[in-house]
Amino acid sequence: MGELKDLDTLVALAKRRGLVFPSSEIYGGINSCWDYGPLGVELKRNVKEAWWQATIRAHDNVVGADTSIIMHPDVWRASGHVDNFTDPLVDCKQCKQRFRADQIPGDRCPNCGGELTKPRQFNLMFKTFMGPVEDAAAQVYLRPETAQGIFVDYKTIQAAARLRIPFGIGQIGKSFRNEVSPGNFIFRSREFEQMEMEFFVSEKDDDYWFQTWVEERFQWYIRLGVRPERLRKRPHGQEELAHYAKACIDVEYLFPFGWHEVEGIAHRGRFDLTQHQEHSGKDLSYFDDQTGEHYIPIVIEASAGVDRALLTFLADAYDEEEDQGETRVVLRLHPQLAPVKVAVFPLQKKPALVEKAQALRKDLARRYNVAYDEAGSIGRRYRRQDEVGTPYCITVDFQSLEDQAVTVRDRDTTRQDRVSMEQVPQYLEEKMRTYQRYRP
Repeated sequence: MGELKDLDTLVALAKRRGLVFPSSEIYGGINSCWDYGPLGVELKRNVKEAWWQATIRAHDNVVGADTSIIMHPDVWRASGHVDNFTDPLVDCKQCKQRFRADQIPGDRCPNCGGELTKPRQFNLMFKTFMGPVEDAAAQVYLRPETAQGIFVDYKTIQAAARLRIPFGIGQIGKSFRNEVSPGNFIFRSREFEQMEMEFFVSEKDDDYWFQTWVEERFQWYIRLGVRPERLRKRPHGQEELAHYAKACIDVEYLFPFGWHEVEGIAHRGRFDLTQHQEHSGKDLSYFDDQTGEHYIPIVIEASAGVDRALLTFLADAYDEEEDQGETRVVLRLHPQLAPVKVAVFPLQKKPALVEKAQALRKDLARRYNVAYDEAGSIGRRYRRQDEVGTPYCITVDFQSLEDQAVTVRDRDTTRQDRVSMEQVPQYLEEKMRTYQRYRP
């Protein structure tokens, strides 16, 4: 009993409750592509909204953008992706499976023990063609990251928003990588969403802003309920750093499959803007009207995966406990993230109770995503909501017809409070505002 022991348990729950499930499953699925169901899409929207609020709206010097997935192919030549965005690939001569060479212990196939081919570099970008003619001149790429769209637009956005250094530009969007070895559910997939923020600074305070954003992004996960003991900051060693990076620190989480990166905060230096200035021939320097200086800003990047963050919140929230001889599965999600905030039940399917419960549901739906359930016993209905992380369940009973009050049950503690119907919105608002992560 207790916390999540293996990923398969979470995968089964996610499919059963309409959170996440394989794409194109009636055709046998497609490797490492996933669809989000009714509850999953709500959870995903909440993760993105929480990031946007904390990273964009909470700062008066950070703005948002939404750049194109398909960009001019020279963008990817300038950024180095065409030549350098590769993984070493090996094939097994016996079973024909392919693997990343840097993830294979030894020199034999981990699947069948067969002989492996020599490593060759495999570019991770998806290629396609723009227009009716499929030739080299029409070749374009699906972006492997959202950051380059910000870099090539940064000067236009800076002028339009009248931004002064230090300032940031963030966006959330799809990216695509033809991974050799995707896996671990939605942790590593070929189509995914990123939440990236590029922060432009001067050389005199670049280290300060790097450390500031490392701490800000680390605390974001804790504020949303992730247990601090399952998070860590891991600095990259010199041998790990990209050739352009001065420093990089990963925020890692202890998943059932080990410690892995959820987000990276990188000191990217001037590499990206310098490369785009050289390849485009356009001046990408920033003019400081107070000092009269022209210079290429330094970039501090905070790059998180929506899907990885979602998996982190799910894995950390999962809990099991014994309750009257049964196993109670609970997702102890922060109310800000929970796909359903409130569930409303009539105690029985009696017209008077149903009418009052539906009226309450309709009123609360103006503020929250609300579920309504009248099937089965109250206990079973509680269990269904616990399993998807609904923080509060409200029951309309026969006494409600007399005293105009309802019973509100807390998901984490199972405590039940009697609350006047007219006070329910204020009660819920206060409970959500003051929520603290609970573990029995």
